[in-house]
Amino acid sequence: MNPSGSLTPSPRTLDVESLAHFDGLLAERAGSAHGWHVQSLDLRGRSASLEELDVQGAVFLGCSFDPGVEDRLRRKGALLFPKLEGIPFDAYRGRLYAPQELYAGLDSRPYEELPDALIYQWSIQPGQRHKLTATLAAALHDHAIGDALDEFLEQGRQAGGSFVGVMGGHAAQRGTPEYAAAAMLGRKLALAGRTVATGGGPGAMEAANLGAYLSGTTPAETESALASLASVPGFRPSVSAWAREAAAVVERYPDGTPSVGIPTWFYGHEPPNYFATHIAKYFANAVREAVLLELCDGGIVFLPGAAGTVQEIFQDACENYYGAVQTVTPMVLVGREYWTSKYPAWPLVERLAAGRPMERKVFLVDTVDEAVELLS
Repeated sequence: MNPSGSLTPSPRTLDVESLAHFDGLLAERAGSAHGWHVQSLDLRGRSASLEELDVQGAVFLGCSFDPGVEDRLRRKGALLFPKLEGIPFDAYRGRLYAPQELYAGLDSRPYEELPDALIYQWSIQPGQRHKLTATLAAALHDHAIGDALDEFLEQGRQAGGSFVGVMGGHAAQRGTPEYAAAAMLGRKLALAGRTVATGGGPGAMEAANLGAYLSGTTPAETESALASLASVPGFRPSVSAWAREAAAVVERYPDGTPSVGIPTWFYGHEPPNYFATHIAKYFANAVREAVLLELCDGGIVFLPGAAGTVQEIFQDACENYYGAVQTVTPMVLVGREYWTSKYPAWPLVERLAAGRPMERKVFLVDTVDEAVELLS
């Protein structure tokens, strides 16, 4: 599956997602914009350049223009998708989110008034899921996010890196051994040259992103960050306090190691964590789940969790079961007692794997150190 939902790549189109890119193309004296997809740019003040450009076959998505320019572009053969009114997000955005963007205003306003919460509130308004404009906006947004994620993954793989997923429950509280273990897992994976990818939420997901983010610091500095975070163990009762404590850590260590979070507004009660530097947040949870599993070409570590983690285990197992030999990726379940007794997923995974190519790539271990060793 392609994160953007595209069935096939198109080498004949060019995504133009920044004014610098747009101006650079003009500086190169590009006479034709055929095949350009210009996403969510403020092109006011560039009327003269647009007038000189052959825009036959160009697509402008949610861009701003000087008065009268839109009609001229349409007459010259361009396709224009207008901005969608009353939508609290950019449906045509050409980049992944940063946590500072979703939490803009956190220092002075409660979480309920911040962009992430407002978007969720918009999505659950009565009848919203049945409105054409809302459905269209959410679909366009998820496609744009997937496209941006494609580009990020391609850059990472061109650099020779691989992505390792860390799945686990949102209930792991800061200050607990479970949270510290997940953070250590993220740290060691990052130090081994892997890019950590999680579901982008709280608990074990936050801890893994935190460990990766702080992998360039000393162990003592990481321990200090864990200690300060423990003063606000979870996002209940106050997401604001929980997020502010995380933001303080990021402010103290501003140049952390990149990692990925892929959360969803479908589960609006789970806020995104502040330590994933690149956030691909989707409206459609089914797409988000498939994308998260698909990008983890270096394997997935499953920490203790409940229904959501169990679902991810068997979704990954299904893909490995039916996949070509070359596409099978490692699955490491951490917690022998947990996955054989409390939630006995392991016996079924082991049975499914028997005699299949995936049999050599499913593992049950007791510690995160063992998981890192297997994936390294």
